[in-house]
Amino acid sequence: MKLAKSLFLGSVAGLAAVAGAQAADLPAKKAAAVEYVRVCSTYGAGFFYIPGTETCLRVGGRVRAEFLYVEPTEREQDAIGFRARGRLNIDARTATAYGLLRTFVRFEMTRDTGAYGFSSTSANVDQAFIQFGGLTAGRTISFFMNSDLPNDNWGTLRFYDAPTVNVFAYTFSFGNGFSATIAAEEGSFAGNAFGVDADGDPITVFDRAGQTMPDLVANLKYAGTWGSAQLGGALHQLRSDVLTSDVAAAPLVGTIPDSELGWAVTAQGYFNLPMLAEGDALWLAATYADGALGYLGFDPNVTAGSTTRDVVDAYIGADGDIETGRGWSIAGGLNHYWTPTIRQNVFGSYARVDYGSDVAPGFDFTEWRAGSNLIWSPVSGLDIGVEVLYSNLDPRGPSFGDDNDTIEGRLRVQRDF
Repeated sequence: MKLAKSLFLGSVAGLAAVAGAQAADLPAKKAAAVEYVRVCSTYGAGFFYIPGTETCLRVGGRVRAEFLYVEPTEREQDAIGFRARGRLNIDARTATAYGLLRTFVRFEMTRDTGAYGFSSTSANVDQAFIQFGGLTAGRTISFFMNSDLPNDNWGTLRFYDAPTVNVFAYTFSFGNGFSATIAAEEGSFAGNAFGVDADGDPITVFDRAGQTMPDLVANLKYAGTWGSAQLGGALHQLRSDVLTSDVAAAPLVGTIPDSELGWAVTAQGYFNLPMLAEGDALWLAATYADGALGYLGFDPNVTAGSTTRDVVDAYIGADGDIETGRGWSIAGGLNHYWTPTIRQNVFGSYARVDYGSDVAPGFDFTEWRAGSNLIWSPVSGLDIGVEVLYSNLDPRGPSFGDDNDTIEGRLRVQRDF
């Protein structure tokens, strides 16, 4: 029995020794390397390196909830409306031998109801552009305006208020805060009709032909510790299609006026006012347009109370030639921090549009707007505030019309991250 037990234990020990020797000959398995996400401080807070690359990425966004009240002029009009908007930003940046390579995308989803004009859910690629050295290509804020303006108003003022457009542009940096940009942008158009006929159809005064050139935009900009200033200009094509009987006398039917160029110029800037409070600033924007009234910040029409005036870039005059509309606007505001978490903005604008004596009925008008908001930011990135905006529309010309006004109020809660 003892002999059998000894043989069994010896066999087990021998097998264990052989197995151990074979295991020692096998290659050892290595644990997979763990690549941790690294912070990228080169471009500011929130950026991190995409693992395995030298590209820095920041993911951010915004959620906005807003309630609107606007004076109705008819019983069937909504006096109240709600808006919910979500925004997602993706910003990727890589340093190259040719300069910064940047890709930026901004997606927005908006749900509007009631007084906002319609009830709908809309998706929007608000911005999508590539920057490489001085080149900018894609959809971004128009280079006609100074994108640094600290305009913290929520309602509409009459200036080219940070519209996003499709663009190819090149920016020359001269150093010491100076730069200049030339750009080919999608056209900025006002309307093409004055009023409606007996059947309620728009009375077209300028039938547009197809575009053959983009809007040409240029600016000269300076940015410093005290603020920023910019001069901008734009050329805008006015190309007419064949006239129709509802916009011209019979002898003119079938004629095609030559194309014209509308234009606009602007001066915009802001001044930091730290002597009042940290973060305080005053901003101004003045614009003149001839045949390019979209650069005044007008939609196809402007309304206050029960009075509406249509806005067009051009019309066909009595002689069959293209006649341009002209206008100017000035807008501005003061941002003041009462405390580090409570700020107030006071703002306003004035605009005038003229078409000339041969337009019947007259659609000349002046409009001014003024308002203020008060915003509380209890924690970083969260704004809770209210705003009141007053607007007045004063028709001019042979038809005159009613001098009318509107008051609207907004309640907003917004989180940026």
